[in-house]
Amino acid sequence: MQPEHPEAQAGARTPPLAGITVIDLSRVVAGPYCTMMLADLGATVIKIEHPSEPDYVRDFPPHVAGGGSAYFAQYNRHKLGASLDLKHADGKALLLELVGKADILVENFRPGTMDKLGLGWPTLQTANPRLIYTAISGFGHSGPNSPRPSYDSTAQAAGGLWSMNGYPGQPPVRVGSIIGDLAASFYATIGTLAALREVERSGLGQRVDISQQDSVVTLTESAIVNYTVGGSVAQPLGSAHPFARPYGQFPCKDGFVFFGSYSDKLWRDTCAIFGEPELADDPEIDTMVKRFDEATYKRRIEPLIERWFMPRTKAELEAMAGHRIALTPIKSIDEVVGDSHLRAREMFVPVRVGEAEVEVFGSPLKLSGSPVRVDGAAPMLGQHNREVYVEWLGMPAERFESLRAAGVI
Repeated sequence: MQPEHPEAQAGARTPPLAGITVIDLSRVVAGPYCTMMLADLGATVIKIEHPSEPDYVRDFPPHVAGGGSAYFAQYNRHKLGASLDLKHADGKALLLELVGKADILVENFRPGTMDKLGLGWPTLQTANPRLIYTAISGFGHSGPNSPRPSYDSTAQAAGGLWSMNGYPGQPPVRVGSIIGDLAASFYATIGTLAALREVERSGLGQRVDISQQDSVVTLTESAIVNYTVGGSVAQPLGSAHPFARPYGQFPCKDGFVFFGSYSDKLWRDTCAIFGEPELADDPEIDTMVKRFDEATYKRRIEPLIERWFMPRTKAELEAMAGHRIALTPIKSIDEVVGDSHLRAREMFVPVRVGEAEVEVFGSPLKLSGSPVRVDGAAPMLGQHNREVYVEWLGMPAERFESLRAAGVI
């Protein structure tokens, strides 16, 4: 029996991952976001938490009246909530029973933790040779730094992202979101789906080893090849681009916009839009190479852009030029949440958490034939214990009550 998701809708086209069961041992974001993406795609995700020490993101703000943490809800929709003490002998045995019926297990403990629990990859693989074991950690499960603890900022620092973020001549700056956790979640999802395709072919599961540091390194754009080819070490550039001008942040009447007309065609279109088409043929600034020259750029291009942008608001500039060139308001979060285009693409969706409802970001995955699910509730701690252990796993009711009384579940 496949545990039916509480929000399953009769008559809907079968989601891509329908029939796939995921055991989610992960906490915080790097892991829970991966499993939520799998749930959005139709997988049944069973979120396992310690009965008395649950995912501490449940205490993260903001909190909603009558519910819980909206932060927790944002990364845990569609999941079935089950509690289990993995340090208890009966808890270990029960996890192996779950693994025997599952397709995927995701965890984000420090490497070695599952082995110490007696639940490492060899043990899990023996329990289910078809299992896909996705392990997310700071530095991966191989290499000299593997045992080290890690947070998102650890990965940003060790992966080089901090060193190239910020403004010239200033100390390094952390990227303003948990990009290390998020990137690891993305790669974990991709790796898990690839392993799922392989198990369909060969019948053999495998471990998917995802490092936050590895993930961050891939986000450094041209920094690696600039160094390996020419020995150039990336430095903070603020909002500027290393080889394109104009391309960056520019002030206007009520804030800032991103403007990126660096190619000759885009520059010609820009000059026409702002009523000065003759500037496109000005011999001092008529090519991309000439406009990139720093002295020319400061003396000729920046004053032009200031003249065009400062008398106009973000909305006026977007209406005037947004359909023809890359000119976009730099939006605050309240403006993002109110964005009609994002609303049209259902990028903000309600999720139930307890007795409350909170609006969170939706899924960027848009499949024409198999729409993703986006309206599932976030589970309360142990909310679906009976559905998971008794109805899906087939545990006798007497054993269920005994384990509950002993605090194992």
